[in-house]
Amino acid sequence: MSKQFDVIVIGGGPGGYIAAIRAAQLGFSVACIDEWKNEKGGAAPGGTCTNVGCIPSKALLQSSEHFEHAGHSFAEHGINVQGLKLDLAQMLKRKDTVVKQNNDGILYLFKKNKVTFFHGRGSFFAAVESGYQINIIGSDAEQIVTGKRIIVATGSNARALPGAEFDEEFILSNIGALALKSVPKKLGVIGAGVIGLEMGSVWRRLGSDVTVLEALPSFLGAVDDQIAKEAHKLMSKQGLSISLGVKIGTIAVNKNGVAVNYTDASGVDKKIEFDRLIISIGRVPNTTGLNAEVVGLNLDERGFVAVDEECRTNLPNVWAVGDVVRGPMLAHKAEEEGVAVAERIAGQHGHVNFNTIPWVIYTSPEIAWVGRTEQHLKADGVAYKAGTFPFMANGRARALGDTSGMVKFLADAKTDEILGVHMVGPMASELISEAVVAMEFKASAEDIARICHAHPSLSEATKEAALAVDKRALNF
Repeated sequence: MSKQFDVIVIGGGPGGYIAAIRAAQLGFSVACIDEWKNEKGGAAPGGTCTNVGCIPSKALLQSSEHFEHAGHSFAEHGINVQGLKLDLAQMLKRKDTVVKQNNDGILYLFKKNKVTFFHGRGSFFAAVESGYQINIIGSDAEQIVTGKRIIVATGSNARALPGAEFDEEFILSNIGALALKSVPKKLGVIGAGVIGLEMGSVWRRLGSDVTVLEALPSFLGAVDDQIAKEAHKLMSKQGLSISLGVKIGTIAVNKNGVAVNYTDASGVDKKIEFDRLIISIGRVPNTTGLNAEVVGLNLDERGFVAVDEECRTNLPNVWAVGDVVRGPMLAHKAEEEGVAVAERIAGQHGHVNFNTIPWVIYTSPEIAWVGRTEQHLKADGVAYKAGTFPFMANGRARALGDTSGMVKFLADAKTDEILGVHMVGPMASELISEAVVAMEFKASAEDIARICHAHPSLSEATKEAALAVDKRALNF
């Protein structure tokens, strides 16, 4: 007889492991199934985010920023560095250590919360009277477990470019981009999104000549136009060569690396040779091998698990969260959905507000935003007020030696309710949280303008931008 659980979660990424822990906290017997392996074949829960995404990329971004500061910025602080040398193997080792610490942390949390963990690939086997049978194929013998309720949290995979499949040696996804054993002299990046810009930034800092090719005519189209233009200017100044409006042609691996044929925005055909090529054109849901058809689980035309606004599928007691369903492919969105679903299963009213999910690009300077952009407000005919404040007028930013960028507030013209906050600059990933909290509580720009912020701090730029909505910034 198979083991029985109240809740089985398929996938141990941010959405899955958080859902499992919250369900266990609510008193359910819970199992979580995840197939990620470390180099030794051991369990490595945490999904793409922990293993080949959010966590390792931030580790390399931090290390590469240290390297760049040591080579270009320390002298200004009176710190003279001689014989600066890159030890890439050590940098990658540190990255792997950070990843393992997070893997081990999740396994500890499972044990602490009495979540049963299965290391293997989970898939639907059959619908039965007591729920659903899930087949597990992994390092142990194949086995079947039964759950009254199922949460699908199988995540996503990098989208390949037709005719240029990933080999992770010359044509790289995020996986290969995080594991290069040497710094490529010439690095190509197709796609100027979050992954492309972050990985391009890492290897540029370490010495690569980086060219970014983007099909869209505008840079970071989802970002507020003013912030995107500022980010484009700053990144181009750093040395990223960014070409917009290109049409990619053939891509071929040869003895010299990778040859990319493309047509630029003016219609001129061009060819460029790279030592390595990163393709970052989005991600696709990971539903292959889930055996959804065995139980009649509906997938949409793009392969996503079809769900309603509360993450319910077409099947009773089957839910899905994270990258495998509609909505932004963000780890924190997956976590919030995981918590909400666990609470809904318990009869509570879990809630996720898509309008206040923050976005962050961890380049330097960082880019972060929440809510509506100015171009969207204009398109929808919403009357608004805007206020901006540059970090060049912020005392803490001057002391840090990073005065690039700005903070921008958008507020309703009549009610002053905050509609969106956008920023590019130092530590924007941390500063955006104040805006998220404010918007969740329906705060006005005046509310932020009236709150005392510590001096000197980068957060004062947020207060000043809120003041600027009413044209009364104090330091600019």
